[in-house]
Amino acid sequence: MRPGPAPLRHTNRPRRRPDLTLPLPQRDPSLAVPLPLPPPSASASATPPTASSQIPSLSDLERLRRIGSGSGGTVWMVRHCPTGRIYALKVIFGNHEDAIRRQIWREIEILRTADNPHVVRCHGMYDHAGEIQILLEYMDGGSLEGRRISSEAFLADVARQVLAGLAYLHRQRIVHRDIKPSNLLINSARQVKIADFGVGRILAQTMDPCNSSVGTIAYMSPERINTDLNHGIYNGYAGDIWSFGISILEFYLGRFPFGENLGRQGDWASLMCAICYSNPPEAPRTASPEFRSFISCCLQKEPARRPTALHLLQHPFITHHFSSSSSSSHP
Repeated sequence: MRPGPAPLRHTNRPRRRPDLTLPLPQRDPSLAVPLPLPPPSASASATPPTASSQIPSLSDLERLRRIGSGSGGTVWMVRHCPTGRIYALKVIFGNHEDAIRRQIWREIEILRTADNPHVVRCHGMYDHAGEIQILLEYMDGGSLEGRRISSEAFLADVARQVLAGLAYLHRQRIVHRDIKPSNLLINSARQVKIADFGVGRILAQTMDPCNSSVGTIAYMSPERINTDLNHGIYNGYAGDIWSFGISILEFYLGRFPFGENLGRQGDWASLMCAICYSNPPEAPRTASPEFRSFISCCLQKEPARRPTALHLLQHPFITHHFSSSSSSSHP
């Protein structure tokens, strides 16, 4: 019979160098890679467990009417039957791969933490019968797409609110990437909020290879369309400012600034050439000097010359219409 291994003996020998310690490695938080969440379960309204408040059960939501649709999905006005509260439910078309679903779960958990009066609240996501459904704050005024805002005072209010939302997202290191009139929503209290941030850029790769619509390309910054224009460097924050400026100018003009029909008939090459190589659009001479300067700041061809959202909140076009006290009441 072979003897077993000798038992380990624990000795309390003193350390030779009691002052010797190993320094902890310094970690750059900007390089952190989040671990993937587990795949969603097959239940009708599965949500990954979080410390945040539970979202309403999908079975308790009653669809009232369709309030929007596009190539990516449909948005419904829904009522939470137990409380009567109204929400918007975005139903995404198509069956998505597990990797895409897990990525969306991670993004939703980030978006659920966003808490700003100028960002549409994302309450959570459901995965039911192969459909991805996102529960959002309901904005009863709909989007600002197709609206003309000739009053500079009202336009300054819209611009201020969108900039406040962008400044918040950028502080959270969230780049929207798809600022355009259809993603700016308004309610009956004249509150303007940014919608469709985060999730849209993930779903874009699973929809149309051309980002599902010309509208998305129309508001892209020149350096995003043609990376050679800025030595291959793309600053997403500056890209959001360009898209914001094009949207604000469109509200004032009542038409797309590069030409009302440019690119709408499938001539995307002309549209992209106009954005990349023509002079940036300008506000008309009939507009105030403050508004013309504001638009010029947003639509600088060189992204490094575009002010941040926080700096634009201090532009005379904004401060002329709103005192510091009124601005502080709308962070």
